[in-house]
Amino acid sequence: MTKLLYTLLLCVLLATNALAQTNIDFDKDNFPGKKEELSKAKDEIKIGNKYYDEGRAYMRLALPSYLKANDFNPNNAALNLKIGQCYLESGTKQKALQYLEKAFKLNPTIDPLIHYYIGYGEHLNNKFTEAIIEYQLQKKTLKVGDENLAVCIKRIEECKNGLELAKKPVRVFIDNLGPVVNSKFPEYGPIISADEDVMYFTSRRQGGITDELDENINEYFEDIFVSYQFNSVFNKPVNIGAPVNIASQHDAVVGLSPDGSQLITYNGSKNRGDLFFSILTGTKWSKPENYGKPVNSDAHEPSASLSYDGKTLYFVSDREQGTLGGHDIYTVTLNTKGKWDNLQNLGATINTPYDEDAVYIMPDGKTLYFASQGHNSIGGYDIFKSKLENGIWQTPENIGLPINTASDDVFFVLSANGRHGYYASSADGGYGGNDIYKITFLGPEKQPNLNGDDNLIASIAAPINEVRAEKAVEIFAPALTLLKGVISDEESKQPLEASIELFDNLKNEIVAVFSSNSISGKYLVSLPSGKNYGIAIKKNGYLFHSENFDVMINSTYNEIVKNIDLKKIDVGKSIVLRNIFFDFDKATIRAESASELENLIKLMQENPTLKIELGSHTDSKGSDEYNMKLSVSRSQSVVANLVSKGIDGGRLTAKGYGETVAIANNDNELGRQTNRRTEFKILSK
Repeated sequence: MTKLLYTLLLCVLLATNALAQTNIDFDKDNFPGKKEELSKAKDEIKIGNKYYDEGRAYMRLALPSYLKANDFNPNNAALNLKIGQCYLESGTKQKALQYLEKAFKLNPTIDPLIHYYIGYGEHLNNKFTEAIIEYQLQKKTLKVGDENLAVCIKRIEECKNGLELAKKPVRVFIDNLGPVVNSKFPEYGPIISADEDVMYFTSRRQGGITDELDENINEYFEDIFVSYQFNSVFNKPVNIGAPVNIASQHDAVVGLSPDGSQLITYNGSKNRGDLFFSILTGTKWSKPENYGKPVNSDAHEPSASLSYDGKTLYFVSDREQGTLGGHDIYTVTLNTKGKWDNLQNLGATINTPYDEDAVYIMPDGKTLYFASQGHNSIGGYDIFKSKLENGIWQTPENIGLPINTASDDVFFVLSANGRHGYYASSADGGYGGNDIYKITFLGPEKQPNLNGDDNLIASIAAPINEVRAEKAVEIFAPALTLLKGVISDEESKQPLEASIELFDNLKNEIVAVFSSNSISGKYLVSLPSGKNYGIAIKKNGYLFHSENFDVMINSTYNEIVKNIDLKKIDVGKSIVLRNIFFDFDKATIRAESASELENLIKLMQENPTLKIELGSHTDSKGSDEYNMKLSVSRSQSVVANLVSKGIDGGRLTAKGYGETVAIANNDNELGRQTNRRTEFKILSK
């Protein structure tokens, strides 16, 4: 009796399983008594088919209707296949696999490319080994010359790349920025200021500059939003409004100058998509201006990034001129007339026969991030990094799993200190569509150092106090100094809009010119390694302020906050000339002083009645008499230089103070260096 019951139960289970794997058509004979439900399901399929038949760009819009029909009949092979295909064209591609596998189980001959679809579904879920098996099965069905054969071969290579990179994943934390920044609508393309205080991004959310829907895709128009970070938390985003965002048009942010004063945007309504720039004055962005030729063309220009000095623009285009295939990365440089020219393809080291996009040049001017479907991508677009060494871009490196996935990983930006990255993802657990995520880089794991002999039983019975794990290293930290602060009036403390000139002292040339914000007085300047920088801060009616920063070639990331008070041109006011240098223990002015002396000459020329004292000071090393003599000679050297450049000697007084007016302690090198200085003082005006 027991054996009979077991046999009957087994038969029932087999029959049930067979029924579950049977392809069930949407036919009335298969759903007796469910005429109304069947009719509604078939209507949903018709609605879905309208989008599906429009092509890949619209297939995701078929999903709501197809899924409703699938709720009624989950065992139709054709519907499961279409749902899987639609998910492959959506923001949640990873969901495709379950439907594609079910379609195959219901009908193994449902589509000639079913193994490719299943393989791609496995691929998108980082199941690289399983995907290779499916791709290989598909390959066997394809003839030489079939374009799908080339696709399968590339996918197999991508999976092999994925298996290799999976052996050495990057140690990171990846965190969703949360519901304050993200919404149930798509957010993507994050762009951050060099100091990470401000983030711009693009969103298709409700509550933009217009609540209209783009009828072509049934989604809200793209707008640009901004969020400010306080105490490591980004606050509620604000639409940056007109004139940057334009009603009933798609406006997307693609770049931001390192000082935060220039926004690069993309507008798809011009040609096939053009790049624009907007300038920040106070709190208002100017009307976007088209970059024009040679940046924009009749082709598609979707992204761009500006170098730290504003003199080189990296951008992406699929123009035919000089292409290596698909979208390539190009550069243009700013000429002496302020026009962009010298169009250059970045070359075969960076560009491939496939598409490149989302270019981002770090403020150090030597590190390039970009997205590519080529190189050793693990699928779709991956993020790559290349370093500039001796003027040559090095072979790009895939930045690895889990940042890169088999899906498209495109817009990625890195904080100037290299600690955090930002990108958009459609990962499970988000708030809807694409969300913006923050990556925290931990660096390679270090093995603990154990001091002591062999771990005998007697020794491990007591606590081991010498175990220490070294701190994780920031693997992407650039050699860069970031200088930021507020420029104000010395007396009123009101913020000032001032010009900030950045000099390469060794070459005696201007590297870049920036401005502080006209309302907040804030400024942000990037100083890549390998230069001795002179900085002159100028405003009409004020004495210029100078700073000197020697950023060594092997320096690490450093952030300096320096608030600067400018002094009005009044009698008794004085400034330190920090970029006047002398040979050691001599009164000979070094060549690196040229830019500072030129600033001094301009000030005297612009204020022709000004009379000044040039005072030189020393530290306490050496005798009082010797230091006094040296300081007198140095001040006289500065006066002589100005006279040789046309400044009336009657307006100049040279005075040596020796070590008598110390402004810092002389018992350490930093203090002595501070005391060795040349000062400028107004005697009359």
